[in-house]
Amino acid sequence: MSAGSGTGADGAGTVLDGRYRLGALIAKGGMSTVYRGVDLRLDRPVAIKIMRAEYAMDPSFLTRFEREARTAAGLHHNGVVSVYDQGRDGDTVFLVMELIDGGTLRDVIRQQGALSVPVALSILEPVLSALGAAHEAGLVHRDIKPENVLISSRGEVKVADFGLVRAITSTTMATGDVILGTVAYLSPEQVSTGYADARSDVYSAGIVAFEMLTGTTPFVGDNAISVAYQHVHSDVPAPSSQAIGVPDPLDRILVRATARNATDRPADAAAFLTELIQMRARLMIRRVPVPVPTSVLPGPSGTQVLPAVAPRPTLQTPVSSETAEHPPGATPPPGAPPPGPPPPAMSSRAPATPRTEPVARPVDPAVLRQRRRRRRIWIAIILVVLLGAAAAVTGWWLGSGRWTAVPPLKGVAQESAVEATRAADLVPVISTQHDNDVPSGRVASVTPAEGERQLRGSEIQIVVSSGRPTVPVIEPGTDPTAAIAALLAADLDGAVDDSAAVYDPVVEVGQVVTTDPAAGAALDIGTTVTIVVSKGKQPVAVPSVVDKSVVDAENALKVAGLLVGAPVPQFDPARKAGTVIGAVPAEGQTVDSGSTVQLVVSNSIEVPGVVGMAQDAAAAALQAVGLTLVVGRSTFDPNVDGGSVISSDPGPGALLDPANATVTVVVSTAITMPNLVGQDVEQAAAQLSDAGLYVRLTSFFGLGNEVTSQTPSAGTRVAPGSTVELSTI
Repeated sequence: MSAGSGTGADGAGTVLDGRYRLGALIAKGGMSTVYRGVDLRLDRPVAIKIMRAEYAMDPSFLTRFEREARTAAGLHHNGVVSVYDQGRDGDTVFLVMELIDGGTLRDVIRQQGALSVPVALSILEPVLSALGAAHEAGLVHRDIKPENVLISSRGEVKVADFGLVRAITSTTMATGDVILGTVAYLSPEQVSTGYADARSDVYSAGIVAFEMLTGTTPFVGDNAISVAYQHVHSDVPAPSSQAIGVPDPLDRILVRATARNATDRPADAAAFLTELIQMRARLMIRRVPVPVPTSVLPGPSGTQVLPAVAPRPTLQTPVSSETAEHPPGATPPPGAPPPGPPPPAMSSRAPATPRTEPVARPVDPAVLRQRRRRRRIWIAIILVVLLGAAAAVTGWWLGSGRWTAVPPLKGVAQESAVEATRAADLVPVISTQHDNDVPSGRVASVTPAEGERQLRGSEIQIVVSSGRPTVPVIEPGTDPTAAIAALLAADLDGAVDDSAAVYDPVVEVGQVVTTDPAAGAALDIGTTVTIVVSKGKQPVAVPSVVDKSVVDAENALKVAGLLVGAPVPQFDPARKAGTVIGAVPAEGQTVDSGSTVQLVVSNSIEVPGVVGMAQDAAAAALQAVGLTLVVGRSTFDPNVDGGSVISSDPGPGALLDPANATVTVVVSTAITMPNLVGQDVEQAAAQLSDAGLYVRLTSFFGLGNEVTSQTPSAGTRVAPGSTVELSTI
């Protein structure tokens, strides 16, 4: 069945390239889907990763995918998931890999939460070992995260997806897509430029270590951009700030590994691993088994099956020589009597029934003398034999027996050398020293020399190589003299190169920042290591912040390596509230990196529009923004109801100083005519008089008391003191 038949190009039962049959779904992600499969040609289980369909349509991706797959397939390391094959079947692009029955580090963290220091190191070290092999081969992973760290059912740790990320990232960069990779683990340089090298993998591995120790990643946010911004502009905190029990040396190593500046990190995963191993040895942190996700433990229903243990015999169980040789349930050897009940116990009491005692017979004295004579002859023979044997042994010992030869030990592993020395009846005395040529853990020299005769029980001085010396970890801020002493103790030399001095925001002038080569680098004995000292904080110019929002101005200061102090409020009639007026120190002024800069921010108050509002409503609107209403004069306005605001001074949109925050308003005196038609004349007249209006009454016959019409009409705005004409019948 081909990729175009059966259940489809990415379904169970499909056969890809006439060779690989897809099985059960293992995992599905944004870039690919992984299936359990079978290599029909070799009849072996494999994992098959099928890429998303859009990648198959990109010729440049296919070229890169093939090249990177070949590179990854050439990477041979126990900690790397092996790549067997890659290919294309129709529109399906796939990768064939080693099948790991187990789970991922993500499963372990999800099930157990934060891990202990010994467990985290037992997982991190094989990851770094695999990455170190890749870095030595010139291969960068680019997407180290818990999902790409696989843990087999036997507790083996393996790293997956070498080479795949580079091919996909190149495609997305070419098509303008976003930076690929899980943003929670991306290094600052991957976020800002897309560039990645071995130190980028070191950063990601450090983030993974932080998550193992604390149970969470160091940066979280509402979206990927927010998290990416923190990687570029914020330092990763020490794990001990969120987890108890993390030792200070491990804190310092992980803070260096996750430094924002790539040059401050270990050069590659091998250097990172060397620091961890040295730290583990100093603190005597034990190695522990790697936890396996509970879903992959062997046994029925996912439970681990323990071997049966035979019961031990108790002290109350009597054991005879017969039962010791033939335990219960065992088949007796041929000729042995059949098993039966044990013999009756012996009693210290006399038997109840009398028995007949044997009668003693007299012995001939001649017979007794003959027996004594034979006994003395045998004793003499035995003594002669023993004396002869002792003389032979003594002669052998005084001759060659007390001597032995030093066995050949050079180049032999330490344990084997110790066993060979003891087998020669010699006492090994082990010491270690660096050696440029002899691998670590093997014998570099032997005293006395190999083959020389030595008395049995003599001591043999065995010097075991510790390999080439490695640059020790020298903490930032160390005095250069102490740094040179540490290098000398490691069989290296040290020298301060003032021309190599660098700016550092923390380390004081003249103190050690780092070494070149970095800590962990293996060098020949006596090699000079450059000690890089600090020139102090780097001077930077305060960036331009005028007319920016407070958030944008703060970001500009952080990018420049400056700290943001408390804002300084100041009135500016030309700038709305929240707009930056300037900075203290002023923009353009040179200050030390890490200095605090205060932003001068406008605190002006903008006058809201209150025209047409009732006086009480206008006062409330002004008070809400910190302004006070002052009523100036009142005047008639036929367009504005009485008691409402006609105008304000300053007008809407004006910016006021909070120290002089008053607004004067003009209030309308207009009276709105009520509807008086149909009312009693006297009542209508009284109502108009109470409102401050005059009444003129007109009657056609002088008989009616009900208002039949009014002038001005109802709803008309009139000035106080106006005359209203009422008519009756």
